[in-house]
Amino acid sequence: MTHQLEDLYKEYFPRIYSFLYRMCADPAVAEELTQETFYQAYLSFHKFKGQSEFYTWLVGIAKHVHLKHLRKTKKAFVEAPLDLVAEVLALDEEQPDKKLEKEFTEKTVQRLIKKLPSKYKDVVMLRVYAEMSFAQVAQTLNISENSAKVIFCRAKKMLAEELKNEFEL
Repeated sequence: MTHQLEDLYKEYFPRIYSFLYRMCADPAVAEELTQETFYQAYLSFHKFKGQSEFYTWLVGIAKHVHLKHLRKTKKAFVEAPLDLVAEVLALDEEQPDKKLEKEFTEKTVQRLIKKLPSKYKDVVMLRVYAEMSFAQVAQTLNISENSAKVIFCRAKKMLAEELKNEFEL
């Protein structure tokens, strides 16, 4: 069993670390939270029934570990930038002015995501940053797959409207 857990750790560590890094934007904290996620998974492994993918189960644990960390440190929830939105609005990052524009856009998107109601924010984070399918998002948040799709679509519309207002597009 220990060998099996070690294999799972090696396989999923990079994706869980990446997810947590996007949540906290601090490599040291992301490393610590990733370790805690796998520790909690080890303690709860007997509860894993295989009703979801292992990665989906781990992301659920990682999300709770991150929220516990935020409560403990009393820090605000920090989202990573929506890279795709920034790249569309600032296509050529090679030029210094475009790089500054991209950084500004990323910070704007971060601020706008923070304003989203919790259920929208959760779906966006899991769908975009954890790269989960709608089925995985639904399992993680205990909602239907259709609800995950609808919430994501509404969140995108909210963000698009706010970006339109922000950048007067």
